Amino acid sequence: MLLLALDTATSAVTVALHDGDQVVAEESLVDARRHAETLTPMIASVVAGARHRPADLTAVTVGVGPGPFTGLRVGLATAVTLGLALDIPVYGVCTLDALAHAVALRPGSPAKFVVATDARRKEVYWAHYRTNDGFPQRVSGMPQVSRPADLSDEIRALPAAGRGPLLYPDCFASALQPLDVPAGALAAYAVEQLRTGGELLPVQPLYLRQPDATPSAGPKSVLPR
Repeated sequence: MLLLALDTATSAVTVALHDGDQVVAEESLVDARRHAETLTPMIASVVAGARHRPADLTAVTVGVGPGPFTGLRVGLATAVTLGLALDIPVYGVCTLDALAHAVALRPGSPAKFVVATDARRKEVYWAHYRTNDGFPQRVSGMPQVSRPADLSDEIRALPAAGRGPLLYPDCFASALQPLDVPAGALAAYAVEQLRTGGELLPVQPLYLRQPDATPSAGPKSVLPR
């Protein structure tokens, strides 16, 4: 196995390569405005740095969000294009699940915690997790988008990973690392799910809400009525 993992659903562009046993190469860059310019060169760097060629890849996994529209589409389109070009499978992973896996991999990680990422509009994407044998399980069902102040007291009392507690420190009890999803954790999550027959997602964006930009209703008249 040689699995390429990538995610552009948060402020970070992140890419990793996993050989089925461990992460063999990984790069990340935090720059919310340069996902499109950064991702393809980073993939080339990670693959070449591990002394492989694109033709050596056997699968691709990509974070499907939730996340902002523009950045999220960059990662999904790139993953699908690679899968078609190389004739290999492409798997989706919820970005919050991958970030939760990064928390669970850290020594001394809490048994229950929240992942809360920046949804803009003064909101967060969030989900509630508990660890089971070192693997995160979602308690809250599907990820949700909320104003931090509207979260329940139970959720706000839990430690939280992601940029949510950094942006809204008064709404979360304490902050956990990491702030953004590392592709190495995304890769490890996907490999574990493939190994155990767990669920992976279709490669479709998980937006949770409508885009800021909407189609025009047509030209407006400038003539007086």
